[in-house]
Amino acid sequence: MSSPAYPLALDVTGRRAVVVGGGPVAARRARRLIDAGAAVYVVAPAVCEDLTDLVASAAVQWQPRDYLTGDLDGAWLVQTATGDRATDSLVAADAEAARVWCVRADDAASSAAWTPSVARAGDVTVAVTAGGDPARARTLRDAVALALDTGSLPLRRHRRGTGTVALVGGGPGDPGLITTRGRRLLAEADVVLVDRLAPRALLAELDPEVLVVDVGKTAGHHPLPQDEINRLLVEHAQAGRHVVRLKGGDPFVLGRGGEEALACVAAGVPVEVVPGVTSAVAVPAAAGIPVTHRGRSRQVTIASGHEGLDWATLAPLDGTLVLLMGVSGLADATRELVAHGKPAATPVAVVESGFTDRQRTTTGTLESIARLAEERGVQPPAVVVIGDVVDLHELLG
Repeated sequence: MSSPAYPLALDVTGRRAVVVGGGPVAARRARRLIDAGAAVYVVAPAVCEDLTDLVASAAVQWQPRDYLTGDLDGAWLVQTATGDRATDSLVAADAEAARVWCVRADDAASSAAWTPSVARAGDVTVAVTAGGDPARARTLRDAVALALDTGSLPLRRHRRGTGTVALVGGGPGDPGLITTRGRRLLAEADVVLVDRLAPRALLAELDPEVLVVDVGKTAGHHPLPQDEINRLLVEHAQAGRHVVRLKGGDPFVLGRGGEEALACVAAGVPVEVVPGVTSAVAVPAAAGIPVTHRGRSRQVTIASGHEGLDWATLAPLDGTLVLLMGVSGLADATRELVAHGKPAATPVAVVESGFTDRQRTTTGTLESIARLAEERGVQPPAVVVIGDVVDLHELLG
């Protein structure tokens, strides 16, 4: 490859692109052109299975013969990958004469154009070339793709566009439990509305220009009511900003995410939900308590511990009962469950501050757990687990 090359992105939408060759390399080149919207024309006496599928789906037109001078008429771009040097050289020479850019798979140094290895994340595309060494380019591409996916590169826009909202579940406290997609969207954010139990350590990685709004709630203290949070999400998105609502756990598991998504939809704001690791399952696991286990529990019921519940329905259920936000109402909950027929000896665990250095587990029974929790000074955030699986804490915790 001559140096320096001139990097350029091409809009091939609707434009004729010719692929000469019928093997796997030609199939990969054809697929990329199709994905870019080109009108793809394949010339080869025979085609591999992948190209056969593209022909059958009418994604490409196939001329089942050897290449002939004239096949490039009307083309904007040609990629040749026949495996035969003489044929590839003929295609390149015809392309040069017709002033059509030609990419050769067999000899990068003889090409007039090169296809880079590409890493994509949302609307960001990073192209990598490496001096005609495709394997080296792929290795670099993979490293860049990982950095894009994990949000470790600066992805935030500096020009306003269409505003969006992402409801991102951050998991139960440990920053390492957020998904890679959630991490990337956070790296793209202009505005972040953050909950008290979200992985706040991630905020230190944000661009200093990102607006961070603390909307964290504690029992009896709601600095911003839900309607105001909904309004802020919509207002910032309508101003062309990327907005992330960073939550602990999962947005759709007792996280008010449904209400926020509906507010965005009603306002015509694009909204995406990124699931998170819910504390209802993860925090018990951190204490060595699987919420289901063969021979002990085949089902799990998750409920909000500080709202009026139908104890008459919950008490007879088999399996595991998990209460979120259940510390303040623990005495009432255990008393109601026993009153409605659940055995007083049923094992109970309260797991505080899961996945943090303050994690602590208190175990007892429906009869004793409220007293034990009070004696130990149990504080939220905590997850209450009720059922026979609690006994596994002693073995796995």
